[in-house]
This record gives sequence, structure tokens and C-alpha cells, in this order.
Amino acid sequence: MAVKQKVLIVDDDNNIAELIQLYLMKELYETAIAEDGEMALRMFDTFQPDLVLLDLMLPGIDGYQVCREIRQRSQTPIIMLSAKGETFDKVLGLEMGADDYIIKPFDTKELVARVKAVLRRTHIVMSAPAEKTTDTLKIVRYADLEVNLTNYSVSYMGESIDMPPKELELLYFIASHPNQVFTREQLLDNIWGYEYIGDTRTVDVHIKRIREKIKDHGNWSIGTVWGIGYKFEVINHS
Repeated sequence: MAVKQKVLIVDDDNNIAELIQLYLMKELYETAIAEDGEMALRMFDTFQPDLVLLDLMLPGIDGYQVCREIRQRSQTPIIMLSAKGETFDKVLGLEMGADDYIIKPFDTKELVARVKAVLRRTHIVMSAPAEKTTDTLKIVRYADLEVNLTNYSVSYMGESIDMPPKELELLYFIASHPNQVFTREQLLDNIWGYEYIGDTRTVDVHIKRIREKIKDHGNWSIGTVWGIGYKFEVINHS
């Protein structure tokens, strides 16, 4: 029997938390509920969830601080839940390391779909076979850069780079199509796989985080095409 994936629900509104729990249990997830930030951090260590659903407006330690604390010790996926729908709030949450941001009130079916999408990506990371034939390996290589989608690893300047799944998938995708321009909407569709409430700033935040870890090279760079989107630019020195 397959081991159930575990979701930690962090919300001080018991009605919302129990509703989410009900829907996730129907999908055969194992769940636990934390009512505040301190409890969330304790349960994160004891419950060891595969994903955290994190409300931002919590008593005591707020959701932003909980996210920071978790990110200092783990790359466990985090989906933020908030009534704050402003672009600034979403961008702030993503920059802190959240994998997704859902605005309250939300459709429960959409929430479950996003949980499945994030866990599916994480499961690929954990279950990738140790050995693959060269025909099935998904690797792109450039000077001083290797992005491996088979085992979700990035090597830059000879060093391993810690990169969450979405950042790595985005980098792999554009690097797999050198010099091709992609709009933000195309990148959302290919990487996230669903309409992100029309908020293309999600792509900008992830590109920014990638650039902080992967600096432009003499042979290649992550280029911005103003008013359109991004491309992985390969420089021809011949």
C-alpha cells in the first residue's frame, strides 16, 4: 500500500481548516491542523508534512515568519493562503519561498488541484530513479551550467545550487529552448499548468530568484524581452 502524503494545514479559523481537511482526506491525504504559528513550527518537526498550507494572518507568529523559519531548515513545499489579494502581498510571499499563493475566499476544488500539482512536482524529485539511460535523461548543459530535470539538480560554476522545483523547471524550460522568446503567459502555462489568476508577476519573481543564484555567463544569459517576457540567450562567439 502506498504511503499517504501528509499535509499540514495552518489556519486559526477552525471552520476553514476543517473544511480543507475534509476535502484533502477525501483525496486520501493524511492531514494535521495547527491553529497558530508556534504550533505550526512544532508540528512541522513532529508531523513532517510533504506540504504546508499556510494562512498568513495568524495569532502570535504570523505566516510570513513561519515561512521564513521553515525555509531555513527545509524545502518542503508551502502554499500560502491569504485574504490579501494585492500583487505586493503575493510577490512578497513568493519571494520568501512560497511555492504558490491562493487568495481567500477560494474554491476548494481549485485548492485541492494546486495541492496535487505541487506535490506531483515534489514526488518527481523524490522518486526519480537513480539510473536512467541517456535517451531518457532530461539534462541541458552549457558552459559552467548543467540543469538536470531527471534528478532535479543544478550545477553552476562547478557547485551544486539549491533550487526549489518551480525555479528549476522554469530554468530548464527556457534553457531547453535557447534564444526563443516566451511570454509570461506561456511560461505560466508550461510550468504551473493552470491559470494563475492572471498574475504574471509570479514568473517575474521566479526569474529574479533564479538570477540571484545563476549569474549571466560570457556564453549565455537569462534575457528580459521588455514588454513580452524572457529568453535564455546563447551567445555565438564565432
